[in-house]
Amino acid sequence: MKKNITPLSVFIYLVAVLWSFLTLYPYLFMFITSFKSNSEFMSGNTFGLPKDFFIGNYIEVLSGRFPLYLKNSIIVTGLSVFLTLMFASMAAYVFARLSNGVVSKANAVVVACMSIPIHVAFIPVFILARKLGIYDTIWVLIPVYVTFNLPAACFIMTGFMKTIPREIEEAAQIDGASLFRTYLEVALPLSRPAFVTLGIYVGCHVWNEFSFAMILTNKLENRTLPLAPWDYRTEYTSNTAAILTVLALSTLPMLIVYAFSSEKLVKGMVSGAVKG
Repeated sequence: MKKNITPLSVFIYLVAVLWSFLTLYPYLFMFITSFKSNSEFMSGNTFGLPKDFFIGNYIEVLSGRFPLYLKNSIIVTGLSVFLTLMFASMAAYVFARLSNGVVSKANAVVVACMSIPIHVAFIPVFILARKLGIYDTIWVLIPVYVTFNLPAACFIMTGFMKTIPREIEEAAQIDGASLFRTYLEVALPLSRPAFVTLGIYVGCHVWNEFSFAMILTNKLENRTLPLAPWDYRTEYTSNTAAILTVLALSTLPMLIVYAFSSEKLVKGMVSGAVKG
């Protein structure tokens, strides 16, 4: 059956194409510029294709401190995602399965914490890190990221766990499984789509986080990738092509992860939003 083409459908397709172009162009501009020398970029060829395929930016960036920043980001992101998912899944299971006044109030407090802006915590977190003696280390970032990502993670995970049929858990409990074993062997395996969703959501947020990384770290060896562009700017000048190369290399891992996991990400978000 041939689908009728209406002016409205044509308009919708044109808007979709325009929106896709506006969304993808910054990434395209970033990757194209990374293959230009800074002199070419500053001399007028700002938006055009490279006149020569220049890989000097990548050599300069990869031979500098970028690998160290990458290692720090991998450690911080990996541990932050793992701890966030672990704590969120345990809390969400309680919120989804236990119904009493204390649990309901605790769930309300967690949801309310989603509205707290991170900016109000800059000074208290800085003072606390200094007093605990963990300031200017990569380890100070992990509890901060876990804390600020936990409310949203609990909210999403709770909505998903409410979709798990209670009959499966009741069958396990009849066989003698405790509440913790039911959570460990029944709820967690069935929550894989939610874990993928939260892993991408929290991972992207931590990977790109700039404010706390700038405030809580000072030494170059403790910086993460969002601070890497600072190596290529001075008080009066900056190597824009090298900065965009750093951004291109920093963005590439998240783009690859999202490209292979976007379907599961959408599935997990929808499952937790329309059911429960």
